[in-house]
Amino acid sequence: MRGDLTQGGITKGLLLFALPLVCGNLLQQLYNLVDTWLVGRFLGEAALAAVGSSYILMTFLTSILLGLCMGSSAYFAIQFGRRDMARLRQGIFQSFLIIGGLTLVLNLGVFLALPWILQVLRIPAEVLAPARTYLWWVFWGIAATFFYNFFASLLRAVGDSVTPLKFLGVSVVLNIGLDVLFLLPMGLGVMGAALATVLSQYTAGLGLALYAWKTVPHLRVGKEDRTWEVSSVRSILSLSLFTCLQQSVMNGGILAIQGLVNSFGTTVMAAFAVASKIDTLCYMPIQDFGNAFSTFVGQNYGAGRRDRIQKGVVRAAACSAAFSLAVGLLVAWQAPRLMAFFAGAQAVEAVGVGTGFLRIEAPFYFALGILFLLYGYFRAVDRPAVSVVLTVCSLGTRVALAYALSPFLGVTVIWAAIPIGWFFADAVGLFLLRREGTAFVISHNT
Repeated sequence: MRGDLTQGGITKGLLLFALPLVCGNLLQQLYNLVDTWLVGRFLGEAALAAVGSSYILMTFLTSILLGLCMGSSAYFAIQFGRRDMARLRQGIFQSFLIIGGLTLVLNLGVFLALPWILQVLRIPAEVLAPARTYLWWVFWGIAATFFYNFFASLLRAVGDSVTPLKFLGVSVVLNIGLDVLFLLPMGLGVMGAALATVLSQYTAGLGLALYAWKTVPHLRVGKEDRTWEVSSVRSILSLSLFTCLQQSVMNGGILAIQGLVNSFGTTVMAAFAVASKIDTLCYMPIQDFGNAFSTFVGQNYGAGRRDRIQKGVVRAAACSAAFSLAVGLLVAWQAPRLMAFFAGAQAVEAVGVGTGFLRIEAPFYFALGILFLLYGYFRAVDRPAVSVVLTVCSLGTRVALAYALSPFLGVTVIWAAIPIGWFFADAVGLFLLRREGTAFVISHNT
């Protein structure tokens, strides 16, 4: 059967399934860099500031939709593992309407709250007009973001991680092409940049939906599937809302740390901005591997393959730790060169601060890799609340230590608080896994 992760080699299957997820994220990062370069090069500093100031907001909104879709994906993987196609199709119908309805409410809310949003973001007066224009147009793409993430999550849940990558690739190429067209010969300014993004998003989202409908017959929702069974609705809501909450808590904690970093002045802000981008790029593969592991566990949980899950936990941990240690040590070793490349060799102080950040955090990427696996595991065995608890443990520890000690010990304690939070969350997660993991694996009742 298509994308069946309950059979075959575990390590090979996990790596092959995870690779398209990693490539997709790297492709998206490449687009972000190209888009930033195009806007800055051809529209100027004010336009770049307008688009850049909107990035955190759009990342936050996307994380809400991504969390909702990731939660429903866990439900899909469980039903696929059980070979219960009727309940899978019923879940597709229910989750599409639930998440689609929430998307509509979110979309209407941000349009109505646009003046307030601009105030909260503290947009400077000289950037206010282009920022308002950019957000007004890019908000029309929120529904497209839902379509893409929903159907990408659905296809990944049944073991197809390649097709979403293909549609993302088309979207990125189209986005860059439309950027050039709208910014140069048509001269549409920031509106053109937003339109390019929205049109490419709809191409990917609606294209992926059409593909799923046309080529995967057992996922087509028929009249008999359009029912509202209470137990499945409750499960979908639990998985989706808790995963969404986890994503929101994660972004909230990051924003809190950003505010503290800003209090240390421009040099530290610049160093943190550059180091964080390097950091994200380096640990992104282990995050994607954790999401792939979640699908593996979900399918095998649904199939009742406790033995296979136990083997998968060990092998996934070994793969994640090996990659994380190799990348982390390389980043720590090359930190000054990486910082100088992105920040500029002339920014000596910022390079030094950023090097300190990377050398404290990077060697402990393996702890973050374990945490991503724990997130994926508990979500896949229908215990999403545990993932929220682990997120609170990690970010709560990080925020508490940073705010309590940085006035006395400086920015170094902010950097050190990050791996300390990872280790604490890992300890809690492994304790819960050891105490209750067996029950989670074998209690695959309907």
